[in-house]
Amino acid sequence: MDLTRINEKLEGRKPIEILEWAFSLRKKTIATTNFGPFEAVMLHLVQILEPQTEIIWIDSGYNTHATYKFADRLSEQLKLNLKVYTPTITARRRDARMGGIPEVDTDLHRQFTEQVKIEPFRNALKEIQPEVWLTAIRRVQTAHRSGTDIVATDKSGMLKVAPVLNLTDAEMLSYLKKNNLPDEPDYYDPTKVFTNRECGLHQRE
Repeated sequence: MDLTRINEKLEGRKPIEILEWAFSLRKKTIATTNFGPFEAVMLHLVQILEPQTEIIWIDSGYNTHATYKFADRLSEQLKLNLKVYTPTITARRRDARMGGIPEVDTDLHRQFTEQVKIEPFRNALKEIQPEVWLTAIRRVQTAHRSGTDIVATDKSGMLKVAPVLNLTDAEMLSYLKKNNLPDEPDYYDPTKVFTNRECGLHQRE
């Protein structure tokens, strides 16, 4: 697959056109969500085209009360085919072992990220064995993502597609309002801590 040519073709296309291309491959496809701000945009687009797509949520156990309520609300509204994966160790047990969420950029925090994000995602991939991964990452979110391509492959060879990569916050908000979709800004990712850091899943490549 010529990724350079594919990205040249898809750059500037609308998110739904990028998704149409991804689904046209007829490969086993998943989408991931964290039920954070603007997550309803891509999930709504996926539901329009392929409503049976498996939606993977890695529930770290550290989400806010609002996020859990929002996840239930949006899942019901969009009738998501939601699959939830959790760490093997509970948040309270891990907190007792690690003394709470470890400080960022330490070996202990890297162990924490492995336990709460990467290991559950690895389990999801092993169980579902997808060939295409739809992600809602956007270039404006972090420095790491600013240079991301719409279509890439991870180290396992899985195709990673980012349909909303080029959308701004204003464009995401406009889509939510136009389609009467809910949003929830009260969100916290313990593997990022700060909004300008990268989360565990997108560092695993």
